Amino acid sequence: MVPEPGEFLSLLTAEEVEAVRAAGRLRKWDRGATVMNEGDTSDWVVVLMEGRVKVSSHTDSGTEVVLAVRGPGGILGELSAIDGSPRSATVTALEPISGIVVRDFATFLENHGRIAVLLMQHVSFRLRDADRKRIEYGAYDTAGRVATRLLELAERYGEQTSAGVRVALPLSQDELAGWTGSSREAVSKALRMLRDRGLIETGRRRVVIHDIEGLRRRAR
Repeated sequence: MVPEPGEFLSLLTAEEVEAVRAAGRLRKWDRGATVMNEGDTSDWVVVLMEGRVKVSSHTDSGTEVVLAVRGPGGILGELSAIDGSPRSATVTALEPISGIVVRDFATFLENHGRIAVLLMQHVSFRLRDADRKRIEYGAYDTAGRVATRLLELAERYGEQTSAGVRVALPLSQDELAGWTGSSREAVSKALRMLRDRGLIETGRRRVVIHDIEGLRRRAR
């Protein structure tokens, strides 16, 4: 397993990764399975080894808001495991996944001081990223937000092909709408506009970016 750049395990040494493995047990989930539920209270975390998940929450009206997509090396549920508060989001497998379940995570951190410091830095980065996304919601139109999220997926999961950068999109249009703070109809319109400009090509759960610089300009 190679952790994604910027995910929690990418910050650790090989010895520290082994310490995480030794502290927990490997578990697998099928696509669509719920890994953890918003509102639950527990002391365990999951460190992703394979596959991707969505982290989401629901508004009072029942609308799903996708907060993030996490991949190999990502850590899930760390805030609740540390402070004992209910989980702030639901985590769902976007594809078959496996992860290390570490129970009594707070005690693990007490015994591994450097990992605890790195986790604080990682959480700080994620909070700053969340702040940036909130600014995007107010400053960008739907097409700009969709372009920004497609660029993020391309940077993390993109594969260079003769046609452009291919992204195996793990999200449905409804989920992409929840990730951009838009309606499904608005996202469909934005994708159509980006296609008409020749910037992207879409298919079932995939996107090919033909002009990544043009998409980056549209995202601004």
